[in-house]
Amino acid sequence: MKIRCSSLGKIMTSSRNKGEVLSQTAKTYIKELAIEHTHGIRKEFSSRYTDKGNIQENYAIEMASRVLGLPFALKNDQYFENEFIKGTPDLILEDEIVDIKCSWDGTTFPWFEDELPNKDYYWQMIGYMWLTGKKRARIVYCLVDTPEDIVQDEIRRTSWKKFEIDVTEETENEVRAKHEFSHISENKRVRAFQVELNYANIEQVKEKLLHAKEYYNELISKL
Repeated sequence: MKIRCSSLGKIMTSSRNKGEVLSQTAKTYIKELAIEHTHGIRKEFSSRYTDKGNIQENYAIEMASRVLGLPFALKNDQYFENEFIKGTPDLILEDEIVDIKCSWDGTTFPWFEDELPNKDYYWQMIGYMWLTGKKRARIVYCLVDTPEDIVQDEIRRTSWKKFEIDVTEETENEVRAKHEFSHISENKRVRAFQVELNYANIEQVKEKLLHAKEYYNELISKL
């Protein structure tokens, strides 16, 4: 069992029960893995949020590169793994990893935050640095336009929630204001948060994953 770096945050959540190493979040995720690996039943995670990120990722990389002055780099497709984890970072530069996150809309973009808003992304970067040997990483939030077909779905969804017979101009304008940003300077639509390699964190990950593997093996024996 090897954990994807993007899922390390689930494993690293703290248990609410004193004396237990693995949290309920971690156990739930490990159960899903055990079922997938034993019976081929995979819990797919796809939504309009991930759809936007997948569609707009290349544009977001280009915008982040312009704003942050990153050297030219194509999106990485090299897969890395060790005995514990696996993953494919977005960008691998000479001295750092850069991972791009497309914010869903204008309300989920970190306009004012000084610290990384999502702890799961921290652990994802620790994993990538461990795999690649880099000592620094940046998580870059990008506020890019939502694709039109998704915007249209959101307009219909919002109109339905308002019990409108027909979509009103007010509703359409409201949705578009949350999803279209070309009128805002690119410099204001890119926020970067730096993560430094912490070897103590790697040891924490190793310890948690050893317990995760024990729990995983227990589950496998029951399936």
